Amino acid sequence: MQFFGAIAWGKWISTLFLLILGIVLASFAARGVTRFMEDRASRHHTVMLRRLVFYIVLAIFFVAALREAGFSLDVVLGAAGILTVAIGFASQTSASNMISGLFLLVEKPFEIGNFIEVENTIGEVVSIDMLSVKLRTPDNLYVRIPNETLIKTRVVNRSRFPIRRMDLTVGIAYAEDVERVEKLLLALARQNSVSLEEPKAFVLVTGFGPSSVDLQFSFWVPSNKVLEGRSQMMVAIKKTLDEEGVEIPFPHTSIYAGSHSEPFRVELLRPETTTNKGGPDADQNG
Repeated sequence: MQFFGAIAWGKWISTLFLLILGIVLASFAARGVTRFMEDRASRHHTVMLRRLVFYIVLAIFFVAALREAGFSLDVVLGAAGILTVAIGFASQTSASNMISGLFLLVEKPFEIGNFIEVENTIGEVVSIDMLSVKLRTPDNLYVRIPNETLIKTRVVNRSRFPIRRMDLTVGIAYAEDVERVEKLLLALARQNSVSLEEPKAFVLVTGFGPSSVDLQFSFWVPSNKVLEGRSQMMVAIKKTLDEEGVEIPFPHTSIYAGSHSEPFRVELLRPETTTNKGGPDADQNG
């Protein structure tokens, strides 16, 4: 009872009240920043400023709570400095990620809501933090990528520009009229609702394959309709070429006996002798 009587309850209640008040006011300040910035800045800048305001307000009330509890601010700052140095030596990877995060913040290669590709991982950026960037993949997986990896690795931002070019490879038989197929493909680009009128679609002959003449059919679509545009156009190409009697060859191999004008001769021969498994020769070999 003497122990509980010696505790300065009023001081500790005031400390707890300051901490709770700091959390509440920091949350209100962060929400206010979000409402103020949502129509004036990007989502990336809004999130960063909201977190900065939240932690500044919380730090002010935390320091005030420590002083109310009787802790000397000089001792606390000294202990924090020693702790920071110790943590820095113990976690160099974390320090590298934090520095990389600052470079990402300044360079701004992508923002929240962009689709990026990093080391064969494609996803929407849902969070940019001091240590890592979080992605949500199209199949709804949550992927965390350290900031250091993003600095060292090739990053493809698929949402940087509002439109994208789709390149489809179409193989036709050697007997087909390439110019006629080109006109059919360009007509499909004009008829497709997802394909844009400008920049214009085009067709290129890219090579003579083992069984087909290969064409590159390129057209432009909005960045948010890439999968839809690709699927619709591939279905339309297959349907149109089938209706027009244009052959889409499958891989095959032709064999010539030295001249393209002469067929390769194939002759079946009757075996002269039949092996008798029960005969003497079979017994000797066995």
